[in-house]
Amino acid sequence: MADPGRRRVAAIDCGTNSLRLLIADVDPARGELSDVHRRMEIVRLGQGVDATGRLAPEAMARTFGVLREYRRLIEESGAQAVRLVATSATRDASNAADFARGVREILGQDPEVIDGMQEAGLSFAGATAELAAGAGERAGRGGRPAEPPFLVTDIGGGSTEFVHGPAGFAAGGGLAGIIGGAAGDGRGRGQAGGRLSAISVDIGCVRLTERHFRTDPPARDQIAAATADIDAALAVVAGALPVTSARTLVGLAGSVTTVTALALGLPRYDPARVHHARITARRVHEVTTALLAESHAERAGRGAIHPGRVDVIGAGALILDRIMSRFGFAEMVASEHDILDGIAWSLAPGAGTSRRP
Repeated sequence: MADPGRRRVAAIDCGTNSLRLLIADVDPARGELSDVHRRMEIVRLGQGVDATGRLAPEAMARTFGVLREYRRLIEESGAQAVRLVATSATRDASNAADFARGVREILGQDPEVIDGMQEAGLSFAGATAELAAGAGERAGRGGRPAEPPFLVTDIGGGSTEFVHGPAGFAAGGGLAGIIGGAAGDGRGRGQAGGRLSAISVDIGCVRLTERHFRTDPPARDQIAAATADIDAALAVVAGALPVTSARTLVGLAGSVTTVTALALGLPRYDPARVHHARITARRVHEVTTALLAESHAERAGRGAIHPGRVDVIGAGALILDRIMSRFGFAEMVASEHDILDGIAWSLAPGAGTSRRP
C-alpha cells in the first residue's frame, strides 16, 4: 500500500459461540476502515463451560479447524499485523493452556485473553468509529443523528458488556486510550480510557440457554428463571454506569443483529440492511416473544437466523428485550461493527498494540 498512514491488519475475535475474522485496511488519520475479508463461523468454543469449567476437546478441534483456514486467508492477504482476542469462554476455562497451545501452533502467537473491561473498550471503539466520523447522521435510515452519550451493549455467548461514554474516541486522538484496555475493580466494572465507564456481567445467550432452557420451546418457568438472572445482572449494571444519561443505545454482536434482521422482516440476513438500522423496543419485544414460543424447527426455518444461532437466539433476544425495558430505551441502533472492528483499530499505526503475523 502506497499510503504510509494505512495498514492492512487481521483481527480475530474468539468468543464463546463464534470465531470471526476481519482483514481490513485501516487509516486512523481519515477515520476509515475498509474491509478486505470479513468471515464468521459458529464453533461453540464455550460448549459446556458453564457446567464443567473446561473447554471441550471437540469444541477446541472445531475452533482450530476454522483458525487454520483463517491463517491461510491472512497469509494470502499480506496483512502486516495480526491480533487474536479471546473472551468469555477462555476466561472461564480451567484448561485454557491447551487452547493457547493450539492457537500458538497455528498462528505463531498466543491468544490474548482479555477481561471484560478490555472487551468493553474494544467494542465501544468498533461501534462508535463511524458515529464519531459522522455516520451517526445516517443512522436510522431517516437521516436522524445518533446522539451521544452512548450506551453500547455487546451481547455475547457467555457474557454481556456495557460501556457508556461520548462519541469521538475511535476515529480520533482518543483511540489509543480506548483500545489500550480498561482497569477493573475486580468485580467486572471499571473505567476504560478515562472517560468511559464499563461493566461486564455473566449473562449471555449460550450461558442462559444451557443454564435454564431445558425444553424446546422453553417453558414459562424456564423463561422466568432466565429473566430473573438477566434482571439481577442489569441491576448491577444500573448501579455501576450512568445508564439513564445515555441518549442512544447501540447494540452489537450476533444476537442483536439477528433480532434486528427479524424485526426488519428480512427473508435472508443482509448486513447492509442491518447496519445502523433503528429498531423499536416494541418490535424487539414482539420478536423475542415469537422466538421463545417457537420450536427449533420453526426457528431453523427463518432464513435470517444463522444455523449456529438457532438454539440460542431466544435467550439472546430475551437479554436485549430486558435491557431496553429495564433502562427505558424506546429504540436501539444496531451495529455490524463491534469488538472485531475495535481489534482492527487497535492495530492501526500509532495505536501501540501491533502484532506481527
